[in-house]
Amino acid sequence: MPAISRAQALVYGLGLLVLLTIAGRVALGAGESEPARETQSVAFDIREEPPRDLVVHVAGAVLQPGLYRLPEGSRIDDAIAEAGGAKPRAALELVNLAAPLADGQQVVVPLRGSGGAPAVGGSEVTAGAVPGGKVHLNSATLEQLDALPGVGPITGQQILDYRSANGAFQSVDELDAVPGIGPATLEQLRPLVDL
Repeated sequence: MPAISRAQALVYGLGLLVLLTIAGRVALGAGESEPARETQSVAFDIREEPPRDLVVHVAGAVLQPGLYRLPEGSRIDDAIAEAGGAKPRAALELVNLAAPLADGQQVVVPLRGSGGAPAVGGSEVTAGAVPGGKVHLNSATLEQLDALPGVGPITGQQILDYRSANGAFQSVDELDAVPGIGPATLEQLRPLVDL
């Protein structure tokens, strides 16, 4: 076996050290890119989550009244279409077809000449009103709530905020929990609102 000089041993040692360093970096680099792929995959899975369904009650002048499940972000027009569309005598001009739906909302499509055209405060019957001219607490717009006696735009917004935070009203008495509505206002509103 030939003898290796000290200088040659040093060169071989440095070469081996360089090879080990390169191999270590390659191995560590491959290990670091793997978790990054997992993170990207998890983030991708989260984005593909299906939208939440809303349950709405469609009533009045539609072909198939009833309860319907619609994806979050749907509009009143989508709910009416799901219920088979409007009847020929439906007063669709009195309904805001572009209004967004809320879970637990009732959409009422009035008939032309049904006698309930003006609602409380002189506004027209819309999807936020119910037969008899009452304002529907679970679908009323800010404008409809503002038209009620004792309810201004701030209290109307409080009602909408309460509805968003707690879901559909189960009773007219729940209005007492809305900031700005006390017992006297509640009694004033009781005959003018419905669920």
